[in-house]
Amino acid sequence: MSTHPLRLGLLGCADIAWRRTLPVIQCEPAVELVAVAARDMAKAKVFADRFGGQAVEDYRALLERPDIDAVYIPLPAGLHREWIVRTLNAGKHVLVEKPLTTRHVDTVEVLELAGSRGLTLMENLTSLRHGLHTAVQDLVSGGEVGELRMLSAAFGFPPLSPKDIRYRPDLGGGALLDVGVYPLSTAQRFLGPDLEVVGATLKQDPEYGVDVSGDVLLRTPDGRTAHVAFGFEHGYRCDYALWGSGGRIFVDRAYTPPPTWHPVIRLERQDEVRELTLPPEDQFATTLRAFLRAVSTSEQPADAEVAIRVQAQLVDQIRDRAQA
Repeated sequence: MSTHPLRLGLLGCADIAWRRTLPVIQCEPAVELVAVAARDMAKAKVFADRFGGQAVEDYRALLERPDIDAVYIPLPAGLHREWIVRTLNAGKHVLVEKPLTTRHVDTVEVLELAGSRGLTLMENLTSLRHGLHTAVQDLVSGGEVGELRMLSAAFGFPPLSPKDIRYRPDLGGGALLDVGVYPLSTAQRFLGPDLEVVGATLKQDPEYGVDVSGDVLLRTPDGRTAHVAFGFEHGYRCDYALWGSGGRIFVDRAYTPPPTWHPVIRLERQDEVRELTLPPEDQFATTLRAFLRAVSTSEQPADAEVAIRVQAQLVDQIRDRAQA
């Protein structure tokens, strides 16, 4: 195991990098930001001045640098497949914003490429690694709600700026890929990977040409169900509920809790209501540490890759069902 910090390059100066990921990287001694690449050199310099590293004008030039071990890619979803492939072929590990790619076939391709090259490829879907969800899983496994029967999950917020890239179909925009993946990941976490899309709707915006909201019904082979909802045209909502034979668990602020937020789990049973308050956690820091472990050990949990593949498959099924 190397005792030197992981030398990281940033490919694309996105808002999520500025607000959440780079501040965490800056505070982590096991990683060093070496270079920042953007289409706009002035923007690259702003990022480099704030977080360190050298500003680079060209993405390809960054990938050619021998002093970079790994690359963080917060580019629009529609560009992920191309730049994941380029980065892996350059011999560098990849941490990429969600979704990994926009299609199941592309997700399988990049995962297999990473495996063949012995490189780490991780999706930065940070909510998956927050301890809140592990605590909920422990309650379910401990029988606190009896047998789990049904799950509901939702993530939505008001319309975005008309210039937001999430309204760009050529860049992989749309609510399904941006916010729908969060409640879908919840369904998979608690109901397992054998989910089938029973029905789906996607509301297309005729002006932008992307889906701005959606609803999905899923089921497992043994008859348990999940309903997930998402969109860009709602009052803010970010929660999920688990309904079992003996009770219910409800979690608010489930997917994007601030690092100072104390998550609350509400447990409701016939003669009891309990609220469990957990310590705050920065899920971006937790994900970064998971990435660093995977790189240093050359190992990733097998269930993490399965989850990514299943998620991509569900997204394709939703599109197919919604168009039928």
